Amino acid sequence: MGICRVRSLLSVYSKCSSYALTCIPFQFSQRRTFSSHSQAPPLFESVGFIGLGNMGSRMANNLIKAGYKVTVQDINSNALKKFSDLGIDTKETPSEIAEVSDVIITMLPSSSHVNDVYTGPNGLLHDGNVLRPWLLIDSSTIDPQTSRKLSLTISKCMLKEKKGYRETPVMLDAPVSGGVLAAEAGTLTFMVGGPEEAYLAAKPLFLSMGKNTVYCGGAGNGSAAKICNNLAMAISMLGVSEALSLGQSLGISASTLTKVFNSSSARSWSSDTYNPVPGVMEGVPSSRNYDGGFTSKLMAKDLNLAATSAEEVGVKSPFTYQAQQIYTDLCQDGHENEDFSCVFRHYFSGKDEI
Repeated sequence: MGICRVRSLLSVYSKCSSYALTCIPFQFSQRRTFSSHSQAPPLFESVGFIGLGNMGSRMANNLIKAGYKVTVQDINSNALKKFSDLGIDTKETPSEIAEVSDVIITMLPSSSHVNDVYTGPNGLLHDGNVLRPWLLIDSSTIDPQTSRKLSLTISKCMLKEKKGYRETPVMLDAPVSGGVLAAEAGTLTFMVGGPEEAYLAAKPLFLSMGKNTVYCGGAGNGSAAKICNNLAMAISMLGVSEALSLGQSLGISASTLTKVFNSSSARSWSSDTYNPVPGVMEGVPSSRNYDGGFTSKLMAKDLNLAATSAEEVGVKSPFTYQAQQIYTDLCQDGHENEDFSCVFRHYFSGKDEI
């Protein structure tokens, strides 16, 4: 039975893939759109998107570019107006999104926001345990426990209308890596947890917003992968920033030391792609006085998630706790809205490259 289900959804996925790739430009530099002679596959006729912040607005826009019929919702009326001005359907509450969507994607700041959107007074589960959408995808960065609880809750619901072989809805946790620039360019990486057949069926959606997808296993594993990824990213940034600051104090310019790092064993994303020293690399937050990018506030939040998860499973994580304290202090010192690479300047007292 399981093999038949996978084959059934793979068949849908194959149709969706060819459908998504037969594209022509849509409006403002869109990459793909559907053929005017074809109809959206039944499982993806309408997509609801909730959360139109720096990441979500760009992800939703790429779905629109790909030709999906998208309806959006956000508590920020200005964010909604940007889409309504383009002729995109908007709704005021998550429950209204649930009434018109086959698939719903959420991109929200924290676990509490996700819980509110799903189970709040006007949430997706407003009508009890009967849902129209067969697939719910949460791309927020939240703790694995919340992802697993919501997945279990969704699995106990029923569909208003049977979708293929499905009589019950399913949830995927699918946080992303790549930041705002990758969200804009449609080159995000999705880390996905949940039923594998649902992951395979949803791949066309993911590949309309990103270029890589990694199946991480059961419910909550996507969220776990994202927490671990951001933990490693924070520790890497701290290590590179500390080393570059030390090098400056020893008389080596940051640009010279960066060349050394990037051609030897110290090379990392923090040195060759997202260098924290102003003046070393163009097009990164450090070149814009740490404006834009991934804020220190969000990094502190993710490190809190990592620290809590480490405590719950009893894993020794000394670097986690030190990184958590550094970014907490950074936020308390007034730098919460600056990109997390500002730790070079404000914590390690590094100097700009002249």
